[in-house]
Order: sequence, then structure tokens, then C-alpha cells
Amino acid sequence: MAPVSPPTATPPRPKRPSAGPSTPQPPSRLNNNNSGVALRLVSLLCVSILAARPPRPIHGPGNNGNGNNGPWSIKEARRAQREIQHLEKELRGLAAEYGALNVELTKLSAEADGGAYGGAAEAVAKKRVAFHPREEKEALKREMKEAMRGRSKQKLAETFERTMQRRGHGAIVRQAAKRKHDNPAEPEQEREKMPPLEVPPLAPPHSPGRHPKDREIKKWWLRRQIFAAQLQSPKGSKKVAEGDKLGNGRDGDTGAIVPIDLSVNHLQLIERAGGSPNQFTADAPAVAEEFLPVVTSSDVTFRWRSRARPHADPRDAAQTSAYRIVAWRAHARFGTGAMLWDSGKIDTPDGLPDAVSPTKDSQLLHAAKPGAIIIWRVTVWDAGNKPSTSEWSKFALGPQNDAWAARWISHPIDLEAWDVTDAGAFWGNNQEGHQDVACKNWERRSQLPMFRAKLPSLEVEGDEVQSALLVVSGLGSFRASLDGTPLSSSGPLDPPLTDFAQRVMYRGFDVTPFLIGEASAQSHVVGIATGSGWWDHRPIGGSFIRLFYFPHGAVTTIAQLHVTYQSGDSRVLLATGDEEAGWQVAKGPLRESSLFSGEYVDLQSMASFEGWDTAGKWTALADEGAATTPHSWVPPQIYESDTTLDEWRTTLHMKANAKRPNARRKILPRHKLAPIGKLIPHEIPPVMPVERLEPDEVYGLGDGRWMYDFGKGVSGVVRFEEGLPAPIVPENYPRGHTVSTLRPDESFITVLYGESLELTRGDINLPVVAGMGLHDGGPKHKSKPAGSAEAKGGPCYPKDHVEAGSLLQRDVYILPPSAGGEDDDASKGSFAKARQSHFTTHAFRFVEVCCTAQPPSGVTALAYRTAFNEWGRFGSSNVRLNGGYELVANALNSNLLGVQSDCPHREKIQYGGDIVADSPAALHLYDMSAFYRKVVRDWADQQWDNGAYAGTSHWLALNDYASAGGEGSGETVWASAPVVMTARHMQHFGDAGLLEETFANHERWLDFLVEHFDKGLKKKGYDEELKGYTKEGSGLGDWLTFRGRDTWLTHQSFYMATARCLAYLASKLGKEDTVATALQLASSVKDRITRLYLQKNGMFVPPERGGWELSPGPEMSLYSRTVPGKQRCMALRRYFRRKGHTWPGSDEMTFVREMSDATRDEMIASGEITKRGGQWAMGWSQWHGFNEGIFAVRYALKTLSDNGFHHVALAKANGFGCGTFEYMLSHNATTHWESWWRSEDLYSHNHPMLGATAEWMASAVAGVGLHPRTTGGREALFWPRFPRSARTIEHAWADQGTRRGDFAIAWRFEGLPEDEALYDSAVVDIHIRLYVPPDGRGVFRLPEYSNGEGLDATIKYATRLPDLETAKSSSRDECESRRKEKRGFGYNWEFEREQKTWVRVDRKKAIGTACQSFLFHSSLSDVEWSPSETVPANSNNGVEVELGAGLYDVIVEKWQLQPEIKGAKEWRIASIKDFYEDEDIGPYCSDEDTFDWDIDDASYLI
Repeated sequence: MAPVSPPTATPPRPKRPSAGPSTPQPPSRLNNNNSGVALRLVSLLCVSILAARPPRPIHGPGNNGNGNNGPWSIKEARRAQREIQHLEKELRGLAAEYGALNVELTKLSAEADGGAYGGAAEAVAKKRVAFHPREEKEALKREMKEAMRGRSKQKLAETFERTMQRRGHGAIVRQAAKRKHDNPAEPEQEREKMPPLEVPPLAPPHSPGRHPKDREIKKWWLRRQIFAAQLQSPKGSKKVAEGDKLGNGRDGDTGAIVPIDLSVNHLQLIERAGGSPNQFTADAPAVAEEFLPVVTSSDVTFRWRSRARPHADPRDAAQTSAYRIVAWRAHARFGTGAMLWDSGKIDTPDGLPDAVSPTKDSQLLHAAKPGAIIIWRVTVWDAGNKPSTSEWSKFALGPQNDAWAARWISHPIDLEAWDVTDAGAFWGNNQEGHQDVACKNWERRSQLPMFRAKLPSLEVEGDEVQSALLVVSGLGSFRASLDGTPLSSSGPLDPPLTDFAQRVMYRGFDVTPFLIGEASAQSHVVGIATGSGWWDHRPIGGSFIRLFYFPHGAVTTIAQLHVTYQSGDSRVLLATGDEEAGWQVAKGPLRESSLFSGEYVDLQSMASFEGWDTAGKWTALADEGAATTPHSWVPPQIYESDTTLDEWRTTLHMKANAKRPNARRKILPRHKLAPIGKLIPHEIPPVMPVERLEPDEVYGLGDGRWMYDFGKGVSGVVRFEEGLPAPIVPENYPRGHTVSTLRPDESFITVLYGESLELTRGDINLPVVAGMGLHDGGPKHKSKPAGSAEAKGGPCYPKDHVEAGSLLQRDVYILPPSAGGEDDDASKGSFAKARQSHFTTHAFRFVEVCCTAQPPSGVTALAYRTAFNEWGRFGSSNVRLNGGYELVANALNSNLLGVQSDCPHREKIQYGGDIVADSPAALHLYDMSAFYRKVVRDWADQQWDNGAYAGTSHWLALNDYASAGGEGSGETVWASAPVVMTARHMQHFGDAGLLEETFANHERWLDFLVEHFDKGLKKKGYDEELKGYTKEGSGLGDWLTFRGRDTWLTHQSFYMATARCLAYLASKLGKEDTVATALQLASSVKDRITRLYLQKNGMFVPPERGGWELSPGPEMSLYSRTVPGKQRCMALRRYFRRKGHTWPGSDEMTFVREMSDATRDEMIASGEITKRGGQWAMGWSQWHGFNEGIFAVRYALKTLSDNGFHHVALAKANGFGCGTFEYMLSHNATTHWESWWRSEDLYSHNHPMLGATAEWMASAVAGVGLHPRTTGGREALFWPRFPRSARTIEHAWADQGTRRGDFAIAWRFEGLPEDEALYDSAVVDIHIRLYVPPDGRGVFRLPEYSNGEGLDATIKYATRLPDLETAKSSSRDECESRRKEKRGFGYNWEFEREQKTWVRVDRKKAIGTACQSFLFHSSLSDVEWSPSETVPANSNNGVEVELGAGLYDVIVEKWQLQPEIKGAKEWRIASIKDFYEDEDIGPYCSDEDTFDWDIDDASYLI
């Protein structure tokens, strides 16, 4: 080949004549003069295609390519070496050809400048692309035409360079170009002496039948505008409302936007809980509401959401243009002083505000005093300036901590029954007998007190009562009543758990209806019943839950009544601690109440106390010195701590190694009563019965034992509306029903709770629900020595639970022998009066009642949960996916009782890792605005003085060994929860106040990591270069994966995430210096990860081969944008090399042994059972099931769905066998398990930590979630992804609530053939409906095929918004009817006890029932639609369109269905080789920018 001459300068382009177009030269001129150009170009392209062929694989030591161990073949190695040398020579020639092509391009450009830009260029392009696949052919043709039209040599050169880069030869092009620039006249002979070019690893060829698609490096998503003109607000609409007055009514409401869900400080008024058992009689005043938000005057923030009015014009519903808030005194006569604030009409050009605070000069902040009860509402004006007014809502102003007149009071016995050694008795062993002393003291005070007081006269001459607010709190927990009427159905966990030594919440109750009108002349009694809660529970040593690190003290209460008069004057009455208030206290009918082991209810005592909180049963106190019993009413005493908060915290600091211990004293607290923190209004809605369930099934177990199956797992209690029948005494009490601590003549009935059955026995599985993990494994497993539960529990382990071998979830109803007959005095009690326990909750689906001749009737289950709104839903045609979603939802419902717990029976506390892992699902399902604000504050209270966060929101010495930084800090992922949750809170709720409040705390945590993290990892044995790192190391990491855990990667990634979060938060607060510092730190940690984990073969794994199979794999770093752009494609490709394996779990191995040969053969044929050594075992799958732990399960699904492999993600979620939703459902689960495998004696069966799958279903399977860069839930991302085959899913839908309103999506395949055999090959249409609420925005990403090829879409919008609320209600009713028909998951594994064999039995269930979205409800069939607008596909980019408020209808035609994927040999646990050999695997391969993390992105922080 001739030497390449340097390119000549391009001559100036001649000017065209001023009139008339230039005439192109005939094509023949260019063809004649440049006849060799096309041929040389074709030759060059042939060489490039040859160069793209990969060398034959060289197999490393230990693998000869056939899956067998063996050394390299010398012959193979030499042949490979020759191929590499030959390939290098070809590539050097290719670089030389590049220089030659530049000369030809110069000539072509000159020709083009002369006007010959028509047929010649097209001819060259046609010849050039003749050797490219179809997709490249059209794209290159367009590029060449465009370049020639521009008559630009530079553009032609760039077009060629991009082509070379896309073929994998960008480095060669750059090197050649650099040499040409540096040595323009370099002779050929000298060039040949230069070192050989650096040849980058070549990409493997694309798989047969799949077409690689080249994409240039650019932003992947192209945004298109549609309906821009049509959806503008109609002209003149403002004039219609120019004369609109502010108005005070709703009669004239015409606005398109209706304000809903009014809240103050994220709290909404709750009139009645969904499952409330409270019944109000006609002759008693009605309780106005069951939860009244209370705030202080210094902290009042109003919020609301938006809903579209039926039949509104979507142009008017686009956004709120103005608002007006009015606040009045409740119960006041309208007139002077009643109005507290009128904001006036406030323009809001950005739509619905994140929050509104009263002006500083408002009467609301200055004239209203503590005790004021306030009603308020908001009027909003839509985009057309038409108003709508909300319903009235209500809140109250409560006292600041230092404004309380009341003091904490307790029963004298409870204050006396303490020793200074009790607080630290369980901090060590029992060598000195301190635990025995603490136990005996607790037994003295275990019976729970009740407090009451009689109201004095409220009359004031010349004035009348306007309102009355009763404020109450109690430790451990309380229920308030007035005149015998419960003021709320809350109680088990009221107040919710906080660090009670630092802050305690109080409730406010509007009791005005009891005290005005005719009732004002009557006598009134306030009652407060109490439970031990988290404050004074039975002192059990515990196994891995160490509750003795909580502050403890005597059960106590505090209360006062604020009375406001019509004149505006106010009084504080009934202040506890004030002798003139006349409070009384007595030990009530609860002999014991425990959150972990239940209640002992004395029915005779309960009968004697009937009416105790009414004036009719009020009695004066006995004279001093008179004989009393514990049930006698006596004066309470003031609760006074004998230590300080500083002393208590100092002791904890030293115990946690957050502060050096004082050598002169033991690290033990020495006090009787812990300090009590400041009083604050309730930060979250209370724990209330949100649902009431009827039993699905009731059947007998023999010996008077009855089993109730309530159909799904919940947290709560059972309620006996008709009481209990008389007990019988069986010959032998069944396991779990023995009560050995009662007097022999006392009769009893036990109520035993459990979340699952011991399937080989048919009764409740006790070990998996054992409180604090105290059990011996049960009769089936015996995994622990007999007696281990009580040994670990210590001297106060309940003696009644010893026989069962487990700490039981159980309530006991007791009746002494003098009562029970029909002729007996009713005051002596009866089992018929039994109703429910009040100060405990249990985790259960199944309940055993023992022992009665007949089953109790009128039995319901009360399901308790923090009473926030549920606003997210998902459904599809796939029963397994629906069932998996319900498993997560039911588990979360069971674990959100004041704290977000890991399990609702065994531990009940907040773990940071669990919250990080499953908060995306919780944020999808519920309005967590108030709840997650409390969570962050819980950790702020816990934070040590050195800046460290613990792994739990209360330090309990749990998993401190796993900390990277030591010094009292928790494991890095777990301890990063507060900063991660603050960022997520901002994204979802836009609460800048929480950022300002907690930013300094998060800064201190990052400072702590900077100082201690690297040193700590080194102490833990992590080598700086990770030499020898092949096992889990020290940390929790991706907890409960089937694989080993890569703890170094999770430590580092969440160190990076903490820095990113702080940068994100600082950017929202305008702290630019912190932004820069935090980003620099995050970048350095990211670089550290990538330096060690990016391997030469493209894998993203630890450097040592032994660590390549740890979890997370590359999915976490791909999701979090840690892998650099240029390596993402290869890292994702190598991810598909991962395989599954067999599982040696004891329950699975026993299961395989205990099945028939025929069943085993079927499961072998299906791939569910595989050989493990010499025996059959169940296998877990990488691509047809879940193997990941609590973090990687989210990263795996999201990464696959985001990058063109949604069908692989679906294959994981739709899999069967061990490690799948199907596996849990087939073993009768209704709540998510703690592990992917069965565990009948260790891991919980109600545990949402693996539940991030639920959010993925909504955001990817259906296709709606928050946009990564939104704040305050303003913008949703509609990104539906579709299966290859309609066999997997035919339709899906999801609703997603946000601070703005409720977004929704639904899609379905239309035109499916009747023959389901064609579901893998038919061409169908996709019908999509999207709904964007007022004040919301949407971004809709158009569907693409799995190979990235787009399709045109036609979109239209509803010209009038239909009545969506009615459609939603009807749709839910229809779905509930289907659920009652049990049209969900259809079978169970059950144990045939006689044959001792597992069999699969068809059994109808509600869980998993498929329902349709309200967006396709028949009531919307008459919607009027706009003309359609077509959005054309773009073969080089993804296309997204912006959507304003409205209802949209989308049709995508000619969607080609395909078979789903499978692995190779032993397909269920194999890798999926097709994908790691495939050249085009989605946008990661062509886009280096879209997938970088930026500071406004809260979704991909980590």
C-alpha cells in the first residue's frame, strides 16, 4: 500500500451566486475522478469487520473450557499468540488506512464545496454501508447525507471516527489522529519502527439472530413536547374570575382542583380508625375524632394535596395558581376573636407549595394560647383562576415542654419497688444476684395502675366554655377516657417508642362535646389506664435483643386539661402532680402486660372496676391509715428520677466505647428511676387498628383447642365481641397453653398467637415468633438445648412459658373460683365479659384458643399499624408477582407500629439496614412524611458525642462487631440510614425544615467516617489492595443472601453514599462549600472502588478470584453509577456470567427427603431439584429466582429493568422453587419471610427487609415512580417495561401517591390470540393509560423492544377529566369481590402426617388475585378524547415526553412478542450466556453521560 501523504489544506469555499441555486455536477464526474475511493473504503470496512472478530478464548488455570479442571494447552496458547500477532498487524494497517481515508475525505469535501454533493456522496455511502447490518445501514446513510449537505470535511471525519468508535476501535482512531497531528510529514519507514499500537480488548460478536445497534456517546433520553398548544390555559379564563371574592363557602366552587388531605406538620385529622372497635352509645357525647393533630405555636406548617374535579378541563387542572388559608377557633361563636388567621389570596406561580406557615404577625401565633382548638381550610384557584374550597380540618395548640403545669405521677408501690442496682442488673452476669433482685422488684409492681380524676366546676361568672383540650402522655403506654368513653382506639404503643430519656410524645383530645350544653352541669371523670410498654416491661435478659439498655422507670402518667372560654381566657385544670386536682391511682385488672409475652387479664378484677372512670363509681379516698389492697384507690406520688440525662448518656457512651471509660468506676448505671425527656406533641399518627378481619376458617385441634385462620399475617390482637365461653380442663394441656403460676382454683383460657403453622404438626410454630429469640427450636427441630430459653432469659423468664420451650405470644384470661356461675353477682366477673388485650400487640395469622367445649363466636382480628394513609397499589395478570407484592405489603403493615421494625414479634426495633433496604417500598405504599421524619430524629437523639450513629435507633449493643469505624458506630450501611432517609424524605416530601434541623447531625457523621473509617477497616483486617480478600470480612453487608457477602464493597459504597447525601442536602440548603467538599470525598471513594474492582477482563469484582461470587456483584455499583461510563457496558455484560447453585439448608434437604419418588422426579425434570454431590437438593437460581440479600435484590431488579433486560428481571420475580415468591406462597406464606429459604426455627416469617421488590413492581413492571431528580414528589416518571411473552404478564397497573396527588398507570396487551400457544410469537398492540394529578408533572418514556428499537406511539388526552374517584371505588369493590372468591395463588405444600410425606394440594387463596386498574374501568368508556398525536420512534435514542395534569391514552402498535429466556444446561441455576456474548445490551453501552450520578438525583445515590 502506498505511503499516506499528509492532508492538504482545504481551499476556501467559493461564494455562491446571489440568485438561483447552484447546479450540482453530474454524478459521473465524481465517479470518474474518484473511482478508487469506494473500493478502498469497502476494503477498509472489510478489514474492520475482520478486526472485530475476537481471538479464540484462552482458558485459565483450573478450567480447560469444558468445565473440568486442567492446565492450559501449549498448542492452544501458541495458536492464540499467533492470532493475536496477526490481529495486531491488521490493526496497524487499519490505522494507516485511516490516514489514507483522510486524504480521500479532503477530496470529497472539496468536491462537495464545488457543488457535487448529491449522487456521488450517496453512492459512496451506499457502498460503504453494504457490509453493515440493517440498523447501521439506515443510520450511516442518514449521517453521510447530512455531512455532505453541510459540505464539511470535519463532519465527514467525525462521522467516520464515530463509526470506528462504535465498532470498538476508538483508541486506534485517536492514536492515529494524534500521530498525524504531531508528525504531519512523518515518513512511512520511520512509522514502522514505532512501538506497536495499544490494542484494547475486543468486544465479542453479537449473538446470532440479534442485531447490534450503534449509538453515539450522547444523552440517551431525547425529550419531546406534545400537546403544547392544546393544554395551555384557555384564554380569557382569568377574566371570568376577575371579580371573584374570597368567599367563605363551597357552594360556588367551580375550580378544576380540589384540595384534599389537609395536614399540619405532616399530620392529618383521623375521625375514626378503619378497624376501631369503639362504640359510642346514643346517650353519651360522641368523640369528635380518634386522632387530633397537636402542634406548638412555634411550629405550625400547613400542607394539602390536589385532586381533579370530575368533568374539569385539564387545562384548568394543570396547577394551582393561588391559595387562601383561613383558621378559626373551633366551637367559637363567629365574631370578634374567632378568626385567627386569613392569609388572603396568595399567588403561587410554581403551583402547590411544599408548605405554608402563618405570617409572623398572625393571631394564630400570638393570640392563640396552648389549649386552643383550631379549624382551618384552604381555597385554591386553578390555572383558570376558578376557586375550590376544602372541607374543614382541625388541630390544636399544645403546651411547650417548659409550659406544662403538670408533673409525672406514679403508684406508690411502683416507685418503691426499685433498687439502685436494677438499672444495670442485666448489663453483666448475675454473679452478685442483682438480676434476682430486679426480678423480684418487678414482680411487686407488675400489676398495672389506673389513674383518675374528677373535674371541678368549670363555671366562670359571665363566661362560657368555648373549648376543652385534654393533653395526656404515659410511660410505658396509656389509654384515656372521659365518663367511661374511650377517647381513641389507640393504646398498645401510645406514645410511640423514642428515647424516653430525651423526648416523649403526648396526645391531645378535644373533649369539648362532653363539657358544654346540658353536659356542662354534670360531673365528669377523666380516666387513664396504663401498660408497661417499652418503659417497664418484664426484665428478661434476652438473646440478641437487649432491652435493658433502654431507660426504665415506674409506670407513670402526666395530664392536664386546658379550658378556653368564649372571652378568650383560659385555665389549666386537673394537672397531675397538683394535690388540689385530686388524682387517684389503683392497681387495675391487668396482672401483667408485656409487648413480647402478652397480658394476664383478671376478669373478676375487671368486673369490679367496671365504671371506674365515671362519676357514678367515683369514691373519695379512704382515710390515711385505713387498710388498703392493691386495688384500692390511693393518692399518686410524684415521679422523680435519681439520675440525670447526662449521667445516663455518659454511661451508655462508655458501654458502647463511644467514650473512654472511667477506670475508677464500673460501666454500670446506678439509679432507680431513669430520667424522662422533654414533652413534645405527637410527631406521627398513633398506632391504631387500621383494619378488622373476620376469620377465613375455624377448626378444632382436639381437647378443646380451636384454630382461627385470619387469612393473612398482621400485628394486633383478637377481639371477642361476644366474650368467651366457659373453659374446660383437658386431660393434658396442649403445648403453649399450660399456665403454671396461677392458684389451683383459678380457671383460665389461653389465646396463643402465631404467624405460621408447624406444618408437620398442624399447630402454631412457636420458635419463629419467640420474643427476643428465646426458644429451643421446638419439638420438630430442637436446634437449641432444652431449657436454653429460660437460661438466657434469666430469673425473670416467665415460668408459664418454660414447658413450651419458647417465649410465647399469648394472652391469658383468668377468673378466680368465686365467680363464673350465671347466678353469681356480675361484679365477680365472667368469661363472657372478656373482650381483648389492650397494651400489647402480637404478630399472627393463626390464633389458638384453649380450652373451651365450643369455639368462641364473634371473633375478629384487629390489625394495628401507625395510622398514616396508604396511597400506593400494584396489580397485574401474574398471580405470583401480585402475591409477592402482597407479601411485602402485609409484612410492612405488620412492622410499622411507631417504629419501622424488622419483625413484629421477636425484636420490634428499628434496624438502619432494614430501613435503607425496604424504605423504597414503604414510600411507594404509604404517606411516610411524618413517620420518616421521626425516624431521622430517633437517630439524631441516639447520635454519640463523637458524631457516630449506631446501627439501631437506640443503641442496644447489636452487631457492633461489624462496624468499620468502631467508637460506638454501627455497621456502615446500618448507621447511614438517617442521612440516606433525609435525602429520600426531601425527594418525596420536599420538607426543607427537616434538612435544616438535622444537617449538622449528618455532617458530624461524615466527619466521624473521615476520621475513623479507613483506620477502622485496616484494623478489621482489610488489606488496602484487598489481597487475600475472598470471604465476607467484617460487616453485615448484603444480609441473608444465598452467596457470601462482599462487606468491603458495601462499607465503601455507603461511605460514598453518605458523602453524596450530604452534598445533595447541602445543595438544597445552598451550602456550596459543603457541596464541593462532600462531592470530592464521594468521588475519591468511588475511584477507590473502581480502581480495585474493575478487572482487565471487564468484570466488576474484587481482585481475588475467590471473591468473584460474593454479593452484591456489579449490580449495586452499576445502579449507583459507580462504574465509570466507558466500562459499564462490559461490567453489565459480565454480570450475566453469574450462576446459581444448590442449597444445603436443613429444611430444604428434609423436604426433598420427605417427598414421594414421583414428586421428586417431577421437580428434577422442572429443574427445581438438582444433584448436590451424591444427593438431591433444591437449587437457587441467579436468573430465575432471587439469591440476593436485602440490598442487592433491589439493585439487581432495577439495573436489569433500566438497561434493556426487564424480561430477565421478570424471570427472577416470576421464578419458582427455592428463593422465589412462588416458594413462599406454596408454603402458605402471606407475609414476606426474612430469608429466601425456609426456616422453621430461626428466621422470621414476617419480615419486610427483602421487600424492595414491591417498589420495582410499581415503577418497572407497571411503570410509575418518582422522577429521580424531583423534590416534594412534583414529578413522576412513567416508564413501563414489558415482558417478551404475554405468558408472563398480560396487563399491569400501579397507583403512586405523592405530596402533590395520586399518579397512576395501567397497560395491557390488546389483540392477543385466543390460542395461548401463540403468546410467544403474536404481534399485538399495547394500550397504556396514564394519569397525572393537578400540580403534578409526568415524564413518559416510550416503549422500546429489548434490542433497543423503538416504535411509534399515538397519544391522546381526555378533553374533560372523568370521575376517576368513582371509577377507583368501583374498581376496588370489584377487586374485593374477586378476592372473596379466592382467585389468587392456587396450591400449597402440605404434610401428610400418616404417610410422613409432602404433597402439593390445590387450595384456593385470595393472595395474588388479579384485578384491573380503575383507569380501564367500564365507567370510563365514554371519555371524550382529543385527536391523537404521533410520537415517532428514534432508533438511536430513547424518547420521552413531558405530560401535564390530565388523563392520557397511548397506543403502541405492532409489538412483537417473543419467547422468554432460559439458561443453558441445568437452565434454572445456569448463567445466561447469550447476554454476556451479546454486543448490544442497552443504553449503558452507548451512553456515558445519562448514567452518571448528578447532585439532584436522590434515587441513584445508592
